[in-house]
Amino acid sequence: MKKTNDFGNDPVPSLVLKISIPFMFAQFVNVLYSIVDRIYIGNILVIGDASLAGAGVCAPIITLLSSFATLIGIGGSVLFSMRLGSGDKERAKTILANSFSMLLLFSAGLTVVFLLTKGYLLRWFGASDAIFPYANTYMTIYTLGTFFALLSMGMNYFITAQGFPGLGMATTLIGAVVNIVLDPVFIFLFHMNIAGAALATVLAQLCSCLFVLFTLKRKKMPIPLTLVRPDRALSRRILKMGFSPFLILATDSVVLIALNAVLQYHGGPQYGDMLITCSTVIQSYMLLITSPMLGITGGSQPLISFNVGADKVARIRKIVFCVLMLCIAFTTFMFVLSRLVPRYFVRIFTSDPEAVELSVWGIKVFTLSIIPLSFQYVFVDALTAMSMTKLSLTLSLFRKGMYFAATCVIPLFFAAKAAFFAEPFADAVSFFSSSLAFFLIYKKYLRGEGRLSQMRL
Repeated sequence: MKKTNDFGNDPVPSLVLKISIPFMFAQFVNVLYSIVDRIYIGNILVIGDASLAGAGVCAPIITLLSSFATLIGIGGSVLFSMRLGSGDKERAKTILANSFSMLLLFSAGLTVVFLLTKGYLLRWFGASDAIFPYANTYMTIYTLGTFFALLSMGMNYFITAQGFPGLGMATTLIGAVVNIVLDPVFIFLFHMNIAGAALATVLAQLCSCLFVLFTLKRKKMPIPLTLVRPDRALSRRILKMGFSPFLILATDSVVLIALNAVLQYHGGPQYGDMLITCSTVIQSYMLLITSPMLGITGGSQPLISFNVGADKVARIRKIVFCVLMLCIAFTTFMFVLSRLVPRYFVRIFTSDPEAVELSVWGIKVFTLSIIPLSFQYVFVDALTAMSMTKLSLTLSLFRKGMYFAATCVIPLFFAAKAAFFAEPFADAVSFFSSSLAFFLIYKKYLRGEGRLSQMRL
């Protein structure tokens, strides 16, 4: 029985489905880490809404921490897949080991830095006196688990890159199940409140981390995990390759920070915390859209990179087309769902009538341009997989720049909640910019211009 997928010869449509769907599901399950926490947090008696706002303020910092796993995980796995595609297993083994060593060092350093600065960051990012204690408690415990979060997320890319998307999906499934089981135990049974949610998340990430490491150490893996002293030249190439997706996620944090700060400022003492609570619910819903999309496009990256290494142009073209069709189908379904069921989703988090109405309205606003957003996600990740990181980074930063500017400017002329329109505005503009840039460069690439330079990596 065939246990692995042949990235260079299997039929493209079925291969995209076999790789991207598990990765998509894995990302969807991964979202449960934050969503389940927020659901339970929002339902804590008396302090639920304030605790939920505190968790929302922590979200940009958590995203920023996660972006470092992407920096090394995607950067290393793209190079890793290229080496596998060209048949150079020894070089692939070196890239895997080097990426592991880098993640160990980054995890230790980031834990120290964020523990020392978290208080200042939370204040800067919109935590009022009322919600700061809850945000500080959650952030302290979560930061202590940075080591497990970065290793499980960063090294999981290499499981999928070796043709085992099911095991990659199992990594996040294990963490999500543990988190779902432990959340009510710690929060309600042990009366730990928001601290219990953070502790459950850390223990879930520990379980995922152990599974990833044991999986990669198995002798049955085509390229087993080893540990080496980081090579400076190779580390620079990994960081260069992963810098685009890293900055994409890191700037997500900046946008969320700006949104929280704008909502707090324009909402004022009476309305600011309410707006942040609603924004947290809305962002939770958006994760149900953007994270699976990242799973689809991220899952396709090893396929593209492998065929870049194998110089199979026709397969690259088919992969990109199939991934785009899959993303459009998914976002179309979610657009329709966003018009039908947001009220049921919101009520899971809060029963406050004002918060429910505002959150439902906000979800409908945020999702206005999610179908065009498919093009941005697919094209940016495809360009990264083909080593065109400068262009992918430029396209992503352009969208984030539009989002940031609109978030800051729109509330100056309208009500504070009008800041929610920044998301669909940026998504619509980026659809045109990314589509134009991608097809102009992509055609040249497929004709051979630029491919040879990528093979020298």
